[in-house]
Amino acid sequence: MRRALAKTSGSGRHWSAPAAAVDAFDAKADALAVLVAAGAPAQALQVVPGAPAWFHPGRAGTIQIGPQNVLGHFGELHPQALEALDAQGPLVAFEVILEKIPEPKAKATRAKPVLELSPFQPVTRDFAFVVDRTVRAADILRAAQGVDRKLITGVSVFDVYEGERIAPGKISIAIAVTLQPREKTMTDEEIDALGRRIVAEVGKRTGGVLRA
Repeated sequence: MRRALAKTSGSGRHWSAPAAAVDAFDAKADALAVLVAAGAPAQALQVVPGAPAWFHPGRAGTIQIGPQNVLGHFGELHPQALEALDAQGPLVAFEVILEKIPEPKAKATRAKPVLELSPFQPVTRDFAFVVDRTVRAADILRAAQGVDRKLITGVSVFDVYEGERIAPGKISIAIAVTLQPREKTMTDEEIDALGRRIVAEVGKRTGGVLRA
């Protein structure tokens, strides 16, 4: 806890400043400044009427974050407090309870996914699809990738062809599909089965057929 006192008349904040009056509002401003500098969230601080008995009723206030977390008080001291201090009034004061300042919340971060390394050899298979010239290569890539997003770790275009042996208005787009086994080495039958699913999905999404 920290406390500060000031007379309501006298020099200002700097030796070169002219004499100026000081009141409860100045004490409030100083208390808020100290709390914010110590890490209190400025937007959450609330000022409400009332303060402990050593402050003057009606000329003091409380700083809090919700009703259960009081961070400080400010205002003009009660005449009885001045008498106990053997001080000439009026005096203004503030006290802050630094221990009550809540810990700042950690900023949410977008954590990177855990890198999974497989001990099994990746497998690459090539497919060449004949599609209408209006079909985008990206549509073929998305269709192939969507067959098994965990097992298929890469899909890329490696050849685009139109001309001899390709019907007018058609184009051949060849893609390479990389499979990364996670639990065991894939058998030829499993690879062929996945290949058939890729062909079926690309045909369904784009109308493409395997190039003969």
